Parts: sequence; C-alpha cells; structure tokens
Amino acid sequence: MKKIFLTLILSFILSVNANATDSKFNKFIKWLENNNHTQYLEINKNYDECKNCTRWDAGPRCFEEVGKPKKQCVLDGDQSYGEGGYKWADHKKYKTNLNVKFYKSSEIPWGTNPNKDTLIYYLFRYLDNDDEHDRAGSKASKNPYKFKTELRDDKISKYIKKHMQKTALLSYLLYEDGKITIDEISPKDRFGILYDNNTQFTSMSVGKSIVSYVTGHAICKGYIDSVDTKLNDWPLLKNTLFYDQELINLLNMAAGHHKYADKNLKTNQYKKNANANTVEFHLQKGVFKNSKKAKNKYQYTNFITNILINYVWFKSEGQFQNLLDEIFIDKAKVENDVWFLKMNDKNVKDNNRNNKILKEYKVRDEDGPLRYSFRASRYDYLRIAKAMLDDWQNDTCVGKYLKDIHDRRIPKNDKWKDDKSPSLNPKSYAGQFYADYPGMRGRNIMGMVGKGNQSIMIDFDQGRIVVINTMHSNYNWKRISHSVIKNGK
Repeated sequence: MKKIFLTLILSFILSVNANATDSKFNKFIKWLENNNHTQYLEINKNYDECKNCTRWDAGPRCFEEVGKPKKQCVLDGDQSYGEGGYKWADHKKYKTNLNVKFYKSSEIPWGTNPNKDTLIYYLFRYLDNDDEHDRAGSKASKNPYKFKTELRDDKISKYIKKHMQKTALLSYLLYEDGKITIDEISPKDRFGILYDNNTQFTSMSVGKSIVSYVTGHAICKGYIDSVDTKLNDWPLLKNTLFYDQELINLLNMAAGHHKYADKNLKTNQYKKNANANTVEFHLQKGVFKNSKKAKNKYQYTNFITNILINYVWFKSEGQFQNLLDEIFIDKAKVENDVWFLKMNDKNVKDNNRNNKILKEYKVRDEDGPLRYSFRASRYDYLRIAKAMLDDWQNDTCVGKYLKDIHDRRIPKNDKWKDDKSPSLNPKSYAGQFYADYPGMRGRNIMGMVGKGNQSIMIDFDQGRIVVINTMHSNYNWKRISHSVIKNGK
C-alpha cells in the first residue's frame, strides 16, 4: 500500500513538473476552452464538488484516481486528497486530452518526430510569442494585390492534398503563369483551429532573405552605395572584425567570423542565440568585442543578418518606416500587416538571467534591436516573392541587385549533404538566398529557407514560385518543391 501511495505521489509530481517546465501550457488549455475547442478537452466532473479543496502550496486542487470518479474531498492537515488518487493536477475545470510531448527548447528540435497533438500545441506557442516583442513593419495595403486562380487537378495537386493530412504542413501555394494553380491549407481537424489565411506566421530564417531584399531597396534609394560599400561609417562596428568590410561579405555569410560563431555564437558567458541581445551588446560587450577577421569563407550565422537589418535602419536616417512601406504596401501590396520582430527591455531581461556579462540594460533603437525574424500571412509571403520575381523580370534597380548577388554567389562547402533538405540541397549561397540546386544547372533560381523547412523557391526564368509554411520538416520537400520548380509537376 505504501509503495502504491509513493508511486501515485511520484506520478503526480512528474505531471506537475511536465506542466511547470512549460509555462504556456495552462494558457493553451484556457485558449482551447475560450474558443470552444472541446474536442481537445476533458472535463473534471468533480469540479463543482472539489473546487474549494485547498493545498497549501498551490491553491485549490482536486484529485481523483484514474477511472474512479472522486466522491468527496478529504482534508488532512495541509493536504487535500480525493478517495485514493491524484488524477487531477490542478483546480481547473478542464484539462487537455492532447498527447503533447514537451521539449526543453521553445521550438520543436530538429530531427524529432512530433505527433499531431504536439504540433498543435507548439503552433500555439509560435503564434503566442509575437506578443512578447516590439515590431517594425508595415500595415496592410488599402489596395492589396488580388491573385488570379486556376487550380490544377492532377497527380501533384492530389499528392499535396493528401500530404497536408499526414505532415506538419500548414500551407502550400504554387504560382505559375501569372496565377495560383495549387492552393492548400491545413484543415480544421489538423491545424486549422489556429492557422488560416490571415494568420501572420513566423518565417524563421526565410526572414534573412527578406532582409536582403530590404537591403537591395536601401541601395536603390541611395541610402547605401552598393554591395561593395565598406562598413566603416557605423560606430557599432568599430574594434570588431566587421569594421571596414565590404557589405557583400556579410550578405554572403563570409565575413571571416567563423572563429566566433557557427550558426549561433561561440560563448559560455551568455545565451548563444544572437536574437537574445542587441547588435551593440554582441559587438561591444560580447563575443565580437575586439574580434579579428579571419579568411573570408562561408559560415552560416544568424547574427550576421541582424547586423544587416540594423545597418539599413542606421543608413536610412529616419526613413526606415517609409522604406518598409514602399516595399510591402506600395510594391508587394500585402493584405495583412507584416513585420520584423524587435527586442525590448523585457526581452533582454528575460533572456539574460544567466548572463555573466550584463543581465539587464535599456534597449535603444541606435543599439540594433531589430531581428531578421519576420511575420506575414500565407498569401503575403507569396505577394513578397512575386514582388521579387517582378523586379527580376522587369530588370528594375532592385532586380539588378538580385541579379548581382546571384552572380556573386559563393560555394557553401557544407560538411553535410542531404538532397532532400531545402538548405543542404543547394550548393551555393547568394546574398542571404540559396542557389545552384542540383538538376537545374544554368537556371536562375533562388530559395529562402527557415527552421522546420519553411521554404520559398523562385524560378526567375519560368516565373514559378512555391511557398511552403510548415511547423516541422517531416514533409517531402524534394517532391513538392524542388521537383515542382524543376519540372512544373
């Protein structure tokens, strides 16, 4: 009997700890309740009887053994129990019946195989995180671009429709011949309770390519001379390896910075994620303080793109908002608001509890708080990609910028090869875009890739675009993106 009691105690502690490690879980349950998604909720039938039971360390609680509804609350000193059990871990009227796996990271780790329930919960987390950041972006256009639609009914369209039912895919759009020919979105019985046509979803590192596109506009507006401009006019870069380097080196992730960073920063003094602190912190106090440039070679690094977007802000001399509006409102004609995330005082404080250099500081615009992280709705990602296609095909100033960075692409020389991965399949890197996809030699194709295999591919020659929003990488990118861009089917 004592062993059974101890086992029940341990099970209860573990269940509480599972929720305690994920502070948003109760918020998620409340959201399900408020939005009447009762299919994902289990009702505590004894809520009315037991809602006033108390426990000294956690407020009202009610417990019952699995399969044996509790008849009454039993108060014993500071502890309140049901008749021999611990099923209900808190006083809430509902608990979710979703089988959610919790990860240590706030994101789904690469290489994992999350089930549908876990994906639903992490989608909620991804969308809920937006409220924690400031924003720098543009409002919806009053005259959004209207796509023509002529949907295909063929082998690939049917495959994609079925693929949406089995994978983490949220949205798939194929644009060709001036119209949308495949348009699929996750149904209500999968991720549609959270994701629809107007959901502004995270781009992950697709936002790096959008930063490059913004940089091209800054050059064409005359704020920056060219991709060969030497970065010797921004005080934040002094006494770092980036000072006096040509802009193209940063665009190509080849600034000789590999001693100090790979994808993330090489430091044990504070968070390795570049998005946890401002550009000024990393350059003047962090890992790049007094850094020395090494040989220019490709090294994919998140921090580089944060330098770029904040350099554009610095060079635009108070016109950054106008620059964004010209791109997203006037040219792309977005239907919903779009924005880059921006750090604030709360972010910095939350991110630096274990920072051994500086735990808290005031975030100023001149210190580089902008991040490459970008938010847009599914059709607006297509609108932005179409704007890039139009620039290229019409040979505008920004189109010439895109052609220039494509011409000056460099080999990635990846240690790992994966023909099925949107980031490891292409052989070259072109100014924050991917290029040189196997099987498409000599064609002008560039791609954007984000964590979880968020993917946009643009065929500038054929006028074909594939836009994929996804929660995770468990879908067949080679089949529904690479092959479709290559062959149109």
